[in-house]
Amino acid sequence: MKNSVDTVRLDKWLWFARFCKTRTQANKFCREGNIRVNRELVAKPNHLLKPEDVLSFILRKRILIIRVISVGTRRGPFSEAKNLYQDLSGSDKTLRNKTSNSTGIRAAGSGRPTKRERRAIDQLNDPFK
Repeated sequence: MKNSVDTVRLDKWLWFARFCKTRTQANKFCREGNIRVNRELVAKPNHLLKPEDVLSFILRKRILIIRVISVGTRRGPFSEAKNLYQDLSGSDKTLRNKTSNSTGIRAAGSGRPTKRERRAIDQLNDPFK
């Protein structure tokens, strides 16, 4: 049997490392099946993590690749949580959606677009519509 100090549940570690605000949110995030541990897809929150495991997942439109340094013992402040992992992903690895281009963005305070402007924006975003 593995020593409980050397391993920790995946959902608990995501909560310790402050990737999720609550343990319930971490559990749900794990059950969605979008997390890979050492290149293997994991859909169970009770998967045991150990130091040197590599996690990859998408969070807030960013692709994160994380190496587990320590399993931790509690959910502490951010300064303590950032010592639990090493971020291996580049800072520019973001997911880009179709509407993220600058054609549909208006200057702050310029008001709502008119019907004509809205049609022009829609035409730029989806020219085959």
